[in-house]
Amino acid sequence: MCGRRAARWPENRSEVNLSRPAPLVTALILTLELSGCTSVTTLGSGVVANRSEARAPRLPGASGKIQHVVFIIQENRSFDNLFQGYPGANTASSGLDSSGNTIALAPIPFQETYDISHGVGDFINATDGGKMDGFDLELTEGPAGKYPHPQYGFVPHKQTKLYFEMAKQYVLGDDVFASNIDSSWVAHQYAIAAQANAAVDLPEYYDGCDHDRANTIATLTSTRQLGKSEPTCQNYQTLGDELDAAGLSWRYYTYVTTDWLWSAYGAIKHIRYGPDWEPDVIGPETQVLSDIAAGTLKNVTWVTPSITNSDHSSSRSDTGPEWVASVVNAVGSSSFWNSTAIFVIWDEWGGWYDHVPPPYEDFDGLGIRVPLLVISPYAKQHYVSHVQYETASVLRFVEDQFGLAPLAASDARANDPAGDCFDFSQQPRAFVPFATKQKLRDFQRADRAHPGRPDDE
Repeated sequence: MCGRRAARWPENRSEVNLSRPAPLVTALILTLELSGCTSVTTLGSGVVANRSEARAPRLPGASGKIQHVVFIIQENRSFDNLFQGYPGANTASSGLDSSGNTIALAPIPFQETYDISHGVGDFINATDGGKMDGFDLELTEGPAGKYPHPQYGFVPHKQTKLYFEMAKQYVLGDDVFASNIDSSWVAHQYAIAAQANAAVDLPEYYDGCDHDRANTIATLTSTRQLGKSEPTCQNYQTLGDELDAAGLSWRYYTYVTTDWLWSAYGAIKHIRYGPDWEPDVIGPETQVLSDIAAGTLKNVTWVTPSITNSDHSSSRSDTGPEWVASVVNAVGSSSFWNSTAIFVIWDEWGGWYDHVPPPYEDFDGLGIRVPLLVISPYAKQHYVSHVQYETASVLRFVEDQFGLAPLAASDARANDPAGDCFDFSQQPRAFVPFATKQKLRDFQRADRAHPGRPDDE
């Protein structure tokens, strides 16, 4: 299957004014708040190409073979950063900086304590009209001094061994992009609703619907200008709503259910204060392991991590691969395996270098390339998919499997991974567990020992 590809990103860094704000709303001023550090980037008006109106073809469901979809969302890693050197995948071991120097990607462990800025201004600077040569302009927060080029790194292969093993057993997508161009609050909205009502970057104060104080977030216009602020408590339709209407079940597992950027349903008013909240939004996230073991798996399950198990820069932990493998093992060892598709995606790039220019689809996407793992008894084996996918492709898979309508532009345009990542004519493959050391109690203990959140998420 040949996936539809959009035009590549048309703007360039020469349109980003880093010296002074443009008047009124002819510029977008993005303030990224970091612990002890504030950066201000100004985005000029630019020229925005027309988005292709083509829609990806709707694929038929797999004859009822898939009745459960598990969507595991990890944090803030680009493809070159996490799968650098994977055989058959499109990776690079070096990249250009803004001065034209070639920078070799250095091995930088998960546990390093610095973070990298990754808002909309950082996206514009880093991609530079498709040149992908401005990652050095992203700020770092934390002790990054021992790395001359802290944005240009890859996770050492000994730490990504489990991820490589999953890819070898199943499918790795190497042309997958975040549906949004900025950071995690918006990314997690796309993971449940294929939209974020034009929101951009981080909430001003709180993350959802739970505080009396006005919770607001900036917006982007169709030409990537600064729009008016809007509440972080939104009320658009989500995939959960479509599943409810179709008589299908769902659950969203998250470390903290409210006031947490990775708890996306906490920002949807009719979910937060409606009948879905108590039975369907579950914390802590480790409950998913107990529920699967008890024979409880819904038709669609989202799994978001604690900071400890997230892979996020500055998390001070390397247990993300163990966490993901443990969830996969729980499903694979259960009675649900033969009817399940598991998708593992990283929500956005987190500031890490990637050499592939992201396609331009509309004002809010696509973002920088991220990894995608597709795990199922019907997934192809040791296969690298070069078809263009995005975050909303997982929602598109669910919609096509269960006969649901698209929610927004991103899931309508997104290619369905069923077309290239699966072979539904094959007999379901037996599951072979991945070797892990962590147990449920270890994850629970680690979460209690390291509560809280990353600096910028």
